[in-house]
Amino acid sequence: MSSKKNHPLRHRVYLWLEPAGAGISVSDWSHSALLIMIMISVGVGVLETVPSINNHYAGMFQCIEFLSVAMFTIEYALRIWSAPEHGPFYNLHPQSARLKFIFSGYAIIDLLAILPFYLNLIDFDFPGLISLRLLRFFKLARYSPTMVGLANALYSERRALIGSLIILIGMVIILASGMYAIEHTIQPEKLGSIPLAMWWAVVTITTVGYGDVVPVTILGKVLGGVTAIVGLVMSALPVVIVATAFEREIRQRDFLINWNMVAHVPLFADLDAGALSEIISILRSQTYEPGEMIVRRGEKAHSMYFISSGIVEIELPNQRVTMEAGQYFGEIAILENTVRSATIKAKETTRVLILEAEDFQRLLESNPDMEKSIRRQADERLKQQGDIS
Repeated sequence: MSSKKNHPLRHRVYLWLEPAGAGISVSDWSHSALLIMIMISVGVGVLETVPSINNHYAGMFQCIEFLSVAMFTIEYALRIWSAPEHGPFYNLHPQSARLKFIFSGYAIIDLLAILPFYLNLIDFDFPGLISLRLLRFFKLARYSPTMVGLANALYSERRALIGSLIILIGMVIILASGMYAIEHTIQPEKLGSIPLAMWWAVVTITTVGYGDVVPVTILGKVLGGVTAIVGLVMSALPVVIVATAFEREIRQRDFLINWNMVAHVPLFADLDAGALSEIISILRSQTYEPGEMIVRRGEKAHSMYFISSGIVEIELPNQRVTMEAGQYFGEIAILENTVRSATIKAKETTRVLILEAEDFQRLLESNPDMEKSIRRQADERLKQQGDIS
């Protein structure tokens, strides 16, 4: 039997804690409170290392630390308790689910976020405890799709990055060997061995150039110049790999979000995956601020709109109605080739996906079944809601 039915409170707690529970007011409040406390506690951890500031605000900093640890401890305990509600653990025995969660990446970060406080209580002396506290910053990854996307990008390109690292290490060894051969007799205290020369190679390849070890011979300077140029190329390689992978992750995430929204629009319910992909590929996104006009009554229709997030207000001649995320508008004016019959404004910050009229017409021409489906559903909608295009 479903664990949701067996444990409604546990499932509710899970929804409160997880970003997937969005739409529940308690979830929104808990996420906001945790995000604010994460940022405050990280800021306090940084400021505590400044003696003059810490001496003046030590009491306040201690109170903030007590409050943040209390919140993070309660959160950690509740996440462990509600772990059986987590999708990947849903069919496991509750104790097995909790054990798997404890050893997951997010749970380890949650534990490290509170561990320094409890180690201090038992007078555990470890010089890195302050730095360990700052790992709380990575708790933000649970609520940040961007950080998750970056982590996924790094993981997906791990082989390419490892390959780049191996090449870089090889170049360091080769260039250090060359510099050792050229100048080890001239600068034995700095370049008297290959390991010593590797320090010069590392700071030169990375273009840091501390200046504590520099070539003095003409041949050594030539090799130094070659090393610097090689460093520029090698430094750019992993950056390009990560940037390309990160962009791909963002595109995939946006594609999935758009797919999910468009696929649930009744207008396209009968379309196959190929047709949906074609529609998504030509959509463009735009954000409107509260009160900003999206379409004006009487203007020529040039596009239809899908509401990705937010709320719009439709000003009809005799009434005002609102539309929310997942709904769409503007297709009827395009189909009938008429002007807009309503003014539509963003009621709050609203993101819409826009399908231009030319692209819309091309889709209809290349997909006769799509045109029939769209016209049929548009007629039904027109009868039910009135022309709000």
